[in-house]
Amino acid sequence: MEYLVTKFNIEADAELMQTARELLADAIASIGYESFEDTPEGMLGYIQRDFYHKTSLEEILENFILPQVQISYTTQEVESKDWNETWEAEGFEPIIVDNQLVIYDAKLPLPKDMPMTVSTWIAIDARLAFGTGTHETTRMIVSTLLHMDLKEKRVLDCGCGTGILGIVASKLGAQDAVAYDIDEWSVENTRHNAELNKVENLEVFHGNASILSHISGCFDIVLANINRNILLADMPAFKEAMNHGATLILSGFYKEDIPLLEEKAKEIGLSHFNAISDGDWACLIIS
Repeated sequence: MEYLVTKFNIEADAELMQTARELLADAIASIGYESFEDTPEGMLGYIQRDFYHKTSLEEILENFILPQVQISYTTQEVESKDWNETWEAEGFEPIIVDNQLVIYDAKLPLPKDMPMTVSTWIAIDARLAFGTGTHETTRMIVSTLLHMDLKEKRVLDCGCGTGILGIVASKLGAQDAVAYDIDEWSVENTRHNAELNKVENLEVFHGNASILSHISGCFDIVLANINRNILLADMPAFKEAMNHGATLILSGFYKEDIPLLEEKAKEIGLSHFNAISDGDWACLIIS
């Protein structure tokens, strides 16, 4: 998967800078930007090349909600080698979820002094910068899974990244899991991480939501931690893959996006909603 990075230069008074960053991130997430990084001058935004649309970006900037703020930008390719080598070199610190589960970097020593209540350990060899549990959206879905009974459940992980969600579901007792990702590198990384964690009931496919029509059977739990636009586009396909009474767990979007996603869910016949949040990020549990 090829990414572009857009460097945004934000001209704003000091007290407005962080607000401008947050509003800008929310606005450009609606056109496909997936990840954001603050800089002294403003912000970096990362987007898949196939989703980048210059006209849409410029329209957002021209109509930015804070008229007293001026934003300029430049966009360039992200070198895959540099992107991943930097991430791999830095690694990540152990993530503890609800004092019950630890996600740790497989390349670093096994963490010590963890809470006595921890019963599940997940090793992730992160060969890309998404899906380690460090992001709020991943942690919210993992926390939700920790409070569900997954025994004898069939789980689908849409846009699996490192495979973290499918692996967690398996470790928590899921009967079997299926995952897919449009990025072949992610498919390989999911298989690698499943092997690291001795997970044998996770099947991984390369493709987008269209592959669901070729996967036999339906699912009791469907997980998708993807940007808002893809969730809106793919939700009908998720619904078709759900058993009667199944649960759909979505994240990868902001709290402000909840009404839009709930409206889409209602259109396809889903009506029971529970929303949780972590900072500005949100997670929807739908049935």
